Amino acid sequence: MLLGSGELGKEVIIALQRLGVEVIAVDRYENAPGHQVAHRAHVINMTDGAALAALIEKEQPDLVVPEIEAIATETLVKLEEAGKARVIPTARAAWLTMNREGIRRLAGETLGLATSPYRFADSLEELKAAVQQIGFPCVIKPVMSSSGKGQSKVDGPDEIEAAWNYAAAGGRVDAGRVIVEGFIDFDYEITLLTVRSLNENGDTVTSFCDPIGHVQVKGDYVESWQPHPMPAAALDKARDIARKVTDNLGGLGLFGVELFVKGDMVWFSEVSPRPHDTGMVTMVSQVQSEFELHAKAILGLPVNTALKTPGASAVIYGQHDARAIAFEGVADALRIPGADIRLFGKPESFQRRRMGVALACGENIESARIRAKQAAAKVKPVIPE
Repeated sequence: MLLGSGELGKEVIIALQRLGVEVIAVDRYENAPGHQVAHRAHVINMTDGAALAALIEKEQPDLVVPEIEAIATETLVKLEEAGKARVIPTARAAWLTMNREGIRRLAGETLGLATSPYRFADSLEELKAAVQQIGFPCVIKPVMSSSGKGQSKVDGPDEIEAAWNYAAAGGRVDAGRVIVEGFIDFDYEITLLTVRSLNENGDTVTSFCDPIGHVQVKGDYVESWQPHPMPAAALDKARDIARKVTDNLGGLGLFGVELFVKGDMVWFSEVSPRPHDTGMVTMVSQVQSEFELHAKAILGLPVNTALKTPGASAVIYGQHDARAIAFEGVADALRIPGADIRLFGKPESFQRRRMGVALACGENIESARIRAKQAAAKVKPVIPE
């Protein structure tokens, strides 16, 4: 059972279907992308613990696979403790990573990893005090949100109240608590896809994909590429951080570990215990995409994290607020050498909603990025007459 059936969940479902697995897709709205390819689909409010428990009791899935953050994770913890559900990678991992406070305290305080300085605040007054301690510039985020929702970079005191209001609107569950992070002067940020799988002896082993570079606007990914070049010392540190975090979270599956890098220095940022949006590039760049890796790892099957070719992805936005849209220019996009397109089939479009992604391979990441952005620009969402 997948909890969350967006574009990432849809690809996980397809990977599982290819391995003969029965899949139940759950989301908060009808006809979500994953609903369209699953054996069965349900629409519930996944933050409603009673509704979530009732559905799991009804369907009796062998595995519960969270695909988004906005889930009643405390319910999953109780169900797992009672032996009524096996959660991927673990219910504790889903619970900790849904809340930026939980995962940041684990990384910074329990594991002693390098992170940006941070404080938490429950009110505008507490936020002002926290910002005073952290200093400018800083980043303010809801403790519970995803894909950059509610996130602001604040450069001065006159921007704090607007950032508080924006965070309150963007938080998926708890609208009253935020994290304030000191701004790190990093050279770049990467996603290090980290896979916990079983070897032939049944032991859990950790493997890494090549680092993925990405561009974010207001915390939301707009393009990514693989492999991102890194000094050997920085890559070793990145892998060490990713291993320590994922070893602590436990279980099997793929994790998206986000890291800041400057020279040979590496800071932990966030981790998702599931495929990552920046990792959509792996559909063109790797032998096995992040979705195949997740599916195979959680089933206890062998995985292959090898790179196939330099690749890139670029987001296709809806550009319209409409119940249904069509796309023009797809043929033109596909004529670009090495380019491919994924349209997600979301039933409703918003201006800044991710409705598809352009993928491209190339001789190097520079050529792949150019092709991916060219392909994305060719695709024009339109409102059908």
